[in-house]
Amino acid sequence: MNIVKLILFLFAIILIYSFTLRKSNSNLTKELLGEKLFNEKLLSSDRSISCASCHKPEFAFSDTLDFSLGVGGKKTTRNVPTAMNMSARTLFFFDGRAASLEEQALGPIQNPDEMNLNIDSAINRLNANKSYRADFIKLYNSIANRQNLGDAIASFERTLETSNSEYDLFIKNKKNGFSSSALRGKSIFIGKGKCFDCHSGTDFTNDEFRNIGLYNGSNMADKGRFEITKNEKDIGLFKVPGLRNIEITAPYMHNGIFKTLEEVVTYYNNPNEIVSNSINRDSVVTKLNLTKEEQIDLVAFLKSLTDRRFKKTK
Repeated sequence: MNIVKLILFLFAIILIYSFTLRKSNSNLTKELLGEKLFNEKLLSSDRSISCASCHKPEFAFSDTLDFSLGVGGKKTTRNVPTAMNMSARTLFFFDGRAASLEEQALGPIQNPDEMNLNIDSAINRLNANKSYRADFIKLYNSIANRQNLGDAIASFERTLETSNSEYDLFIKNKKNGFSSSALRGKSIFIGKGKCFDCHSGTDFTNDEFRNIGLYNGSNMADKGRFEITKNEKDIGLFKVPGLRNIEITAPYMHNGIFKTLEEVVTYYNNPNEIVSNSINRDSVVTKLNLTKEEQIDLVAFLKSLTDRRFKKTK
């Protein structure tokens, strides 16, 4: 009799567990699975880091280091850009080597300087995990593979859009918090500062590649877009980043050379004072002759592009 009761008890536990598991998965979406994977350390070779280790949510999904640290403390070769406001982008990474968010999502996993894990190995790990296996089958009617792994992470990344900055409120005729300095900076951004030549559109990028003068021809220097196209005209070209939340994504440029927005503006105001031996510098990068006050106003405008969610946590 005791054995029968024990069997019935165990059967009840199994039913409860099964019901709870189904209930916990009932609200599962590709975006939620992607968020879980974005934070999953088993996708790195030594299970020590995740995408979120370098793309920190509190810093608009960027990092605070010049070069982030991959597995074993190995430094990345370029500064980590923000993962936010990527839905409208057409090419990804500073050299544009990925043509979709799905392709981009898989890049850091297999990059030897970052997570250093072969994609096939990553997929095997996911399928060996009962929870992930069930999640992929539920959402994709298939176990994990290269395509749905990239799709899930990309689906999450597409949720990382921001449009609630002081600038956005100003555009909507709600001038709360938009200072007179930022308003003057807006005019400089569009006019004298020539920023709008490259940083146009909703996310303040034209998605083109430019040489802003940081390439000096050194054998050790990063050649940017050229590494992908092998076209000599692309030597020193890097993708123009968007400027939303730029206030909190320092350091700046592909090599993290500038630590503050003030340093960035100082450089553009007189590039030759920072890099005197530039090669193939874009013609748009010329001495601007901005006054100290105009530089302050331009920085004020750039800071107005920070989403209010980050302003609250600063």
